Amino acid sequence: QVQLVESGGDLVQPGGSLRLSCAASGMIFTVNDMGWYRRAPGNQRDLVAVINRGGVTNYADSVKGRFTISRDNAKNTVYLEMNSLKPEDTAVYYCNAKVALRSAPTRQDNFWGHGTLVTVSS
Repeated sequence: QVQLVESGGDLVQPGGSLRLSCAASGMIFTVNDMGWYRRAPGNQRDLVAVINRGGVTNYADSVKGRFTISRDNAKNTVYLEMNSLKPEDTAVYYCNAKVALRSAPTRQDNFWGHGTLVTVSS
């Protein structure tokens, strides 16, 4: 139905930067909210940032001022610009999208990517 493909995870030193991308494809009518979540080892999956179709954003307190979420509606793609990275940002980052399918345009379904690993270490 819908595939979310993430890219951009890597090993980076503390203080460094990375940019994650996530492209949605498939039987899409409209992509509504898009967001990034992360799961650190031994922890649950937590919200990092979310953006709605109109560009309104919300961030976890731990990343405010360091991370920026953006999207390209024409490409059904969401980005996460991560600056001033810290070792505690190490996690698998998951893309999430709430999508109205062509087969059911009045219903919103929830989709997840497979995750991309970000490691912050010297």
